[in-house]
Amino acid sequence: MGFVVRVLINGVAIWLATLLLPGLEVLGGDSTGGRIGVILLVALLFGVVNAVVKPIVKLISLPLYILTLGLFTLVVNALMLMLTAWITEQTDWGLRIDNFGTAVVGALIISVVSFVLSAVTNRD
Repeated sequence: MGFVVRVLINGVAIWLATLLLPGLEVLGGDSTGGRIGVILLVALLFGVVNAVVKPIVKLISLPLYILTLGLFTLVVNALMLMLTAWITEQTDWGLRIDNFGTAVVGALIISVVSFVLSAVTNRD
């Protein structure tokens, strides 16, 4: 159940980021239901990328994390978002990002929204 909630939270965060940033968009899904499905697929893929690739990148870039006092996290999050967009560019649906600056701001929005929603939904 926690995995489904995590994908939903990522989906809401990605959806909100696409509303706020003109250079970040989700393509595909002609109807409202189709659009929600595409956003959830992108959120699922984003979760898989964060679970598989991000720990490896964090380990490799550990000196940069230490040198920048953790600010390099923004760059890594943007790269994970761009990797998700690159994977979905192979299809006619998915996430499209204009440039790296948009990816950084989008990753920041997604991180903040995900943090807030995770804190609200955590009812331990």
